[in-house]
Amino acid sequence: MIKPWLSALVLAVMATGVHAQDGRYANADDNTHYGWADVLRADPVQGVTRTEVPRQECYEQPVVRREGGNSTAGTVLGAVIGGVLGNTVGKGDGRKAATVAGAVAGGAIGNRASRGGEYESTQTECRQVSSISEQRRIIGYDVEYRYRGEVYTSRLSYDPGERLRVRVRVDPAD
Repeated sequence: MIKPWLSALVLAVMATGVHAQDGRYANADDNTHYGWADVLRADPVQGVTRTEVPRQECYEQPVVRREGGNSTAGTVLGAVIGGVLGNTVGKGDGRKAATVAGAVAGGAIGNRASRGGEYESTQTECRQVSSISEQRRIIGYDVEYRYRGEVYTSRLSYDPGERLRVRVRVDPAD
């Protein structure tokens, strides 16, 4: 003998399974069911993303360079050599004057020689700059679809394809 409550349970399970195969799922608590709508069109919606891109910008800068060593050492060495030469050239009291004149002239020549020359060159200078990069990408789809003869539109985050599952809620109109 089958208990009456068991028969009711079997009937309830079978009724739910048949209803689910129809593509609609009923929920008696909130008057909601699901169905399928035909997609008429799905238009991609583009968005723009802006990002700041840092980069280095380099260029050649002309510079003047000085070549040479220690001008003090050159001056002293030139004065010593000039003094020795002046001393060998002069005679008597003129020897002192020639030594002084040779030291002064030698110091000036040594100073100029030790400074070296100036020349132009280039030097690479770099600076940090930033530019704005814009990228277009699809942010969603404006979808037009038909459900039971009525046409609806929605923006979705994905392309639904040819069919779209819809949730239908029925409430009394007051």
